[in-house]
Amino acid sequence: MSTATLPHATWRARLRRPRLQLRHLLLGAFVGLVVLYLILPTLFIIPMSLNSSPSLGTLKDGWTLRWYLALAQDPVWRKTASISLQVGLASTALATVVGTAFTLGLVRLSPRIRAFLQGLSLAPLAIPPVILGIGLYILFLNLDLYRTMASFILAHAVLALPFVVVSVSASLSEFDPNQERAALVIGATPLQTFRRVVLPQIAPGIIAGALFGFVSSWDEVVVSTFLVSPGMKTLPVEMWTQSRTTLTPVLAALSTVLMVISTMLLLVISRLQSRGKDQ
Repeated sequence: MSTATLPHATWRARLRRPRLQLRHLLLGAFVGLVVLYLILPTLFIIPMSLNSSPSLGTLKDGWTLRWYLALAQDPVWRKTASISLQVGLASTALATVVGTAFTLGLVRLSPRIRAFLQGLSLAPLAIPPVILGIGLYILFLNLDLYRTMASFILAHAVLALPFVVVSVSASLSEFDPNQERAALVIGATPLQTFRRVVLPQIAPGIIAGALFGFVSSWDEVVVSTFLVSPGMKTLPVEMWTQSRTTLTPVLAALSTVLMVISTMLLLVISRLQSRGKDQ
């Protein structure tokens, strides 16, 4: 068929195609620039952690791993990392159990009450961290828990809880409640039904929520600042304290390590979420 005999609709489609391609190209370029703008300051930390210069912010004098060695040998960093790990694991476990049970209870309530309670559970994400930190400080001070490991665990569990609720709610939205009813009809106990029917299907959401909660605890600074004591300080708080007094490439090395850990956890979360959708 010659171009002269092409239908009018075909001509219009051919004329539109370059416009669509150009628009997609411009949109992709814009997204690429935004991503580059967001991650470039973070990626710049990596060469700073490998440079021999003792001043943070200048690249000269070759490359070295001595800042990572200094990081591993410093007892202050080891102690604060240990505290952060303990707080992160304990608060994540607490938030995961409470958040999962809370979310399972929500689906059995009326839509109005469910929406209210779910919104209430997400309040820690909306409240400014400073206000939340002040409130927790006053609460723990009156409960004689101030400057204790328990106060850190409870505070970080509050911050991690919304991530668990959101993630488990997303998994439950894909779950067919008729499977639970069928298991109960054939004689399974509620515990057996949960363990053999419900839990395997919402497990990716639970694990993803737990990992999100751990990342939020591992990176938390503002609320932790209100709870620290000379012998009880988390890794991000120690980083913040030293960044205000002494800027050394050790901070860049530690930032790189934390960035790698957080990135790996986020990749695991993404994998779990995609697996949950495939199921």
